[in-house]
Amino acid sequence: MTRYLISFDGGSMDHIADEDFPAVGEAAHEVLRAAKAAGVWVTGGGLERQQASIVGTDGVAVDGPYPETKAVVGGFSIIDVPTREDALAWAALFAAACRCAQEVREIMHDPEA
Repeated sequence: MTRYLISFDGGSMDHIADEDFPAVGEAAHEVLRAAKAAGVWVTGGGLERQQASIVGTDGVAVDGPYPETKAVVGGFSIIDVPTREDALAWAALFAAACRCAQEVREIMHDPEA
């Protein structure tokens, strides 16, 4: 099987009214529970809205993201499915639940991971 990253940009859910967030959260958790039941869930979660820290190759941490960065990840799921089409189907479920578009990217296989 192949692992896929399903993610959405920070701010993609800004159009959702505060009073609707509990329903959106429950809908997203329904998809998460379905993915677990199907045996495809690896991990995932939402990311706090905060300035990122960038750690360089020299080990020095600086505030980020870099100014040219236009989008940051707001949340993600990693699933393990047989095909890209399967990943797209799960992304469609998350998109409907979260009320925002989802990006799907294949994670390169690393035999050491």
